[in-house]
Amino acid sequence: MKLPLDENLSRRLVPRITDLYPDSSHVAGQSLLRASDRTIWEHAKAHGFAVVTADADSYELAVSRGAPPKVIWLRGCNDPTAVAEELLRSQFIRIAEFLVDPERVVLILKP
Repeated sequence: MKLPLDENLSRRLVPRITDLYPDSSHVAGQSLLRASDRTIWEHAKAHGFAVVTADADSYELAVSRGAPPKVIWLRGCNDPTAVAEELLRSQFIRIAEFLVDPERVVLILKP
């Protein structure tokens, strides 16, 4: 599963989830740090990623533009990296089902 993590999530999260999400990366590792949400959106679309974010901007793009890319919004996850990790781990099956469902554009997860 290709999950690029938006800059509002810690870079330290990537190595902590690669056992479940092996193609994950952080926008910083793709030279997209401080890039606009639209630029990140277009990059994810071009490379088959689903965007993981902790803010509403990508959610709003998904609602207005549709998929691809899909968006996983960790709503209200302004917590430590461990909380985001636990959320992504505990919701693995739900995320996997979401990613293959052609009808769904956004998955909202709350800690």
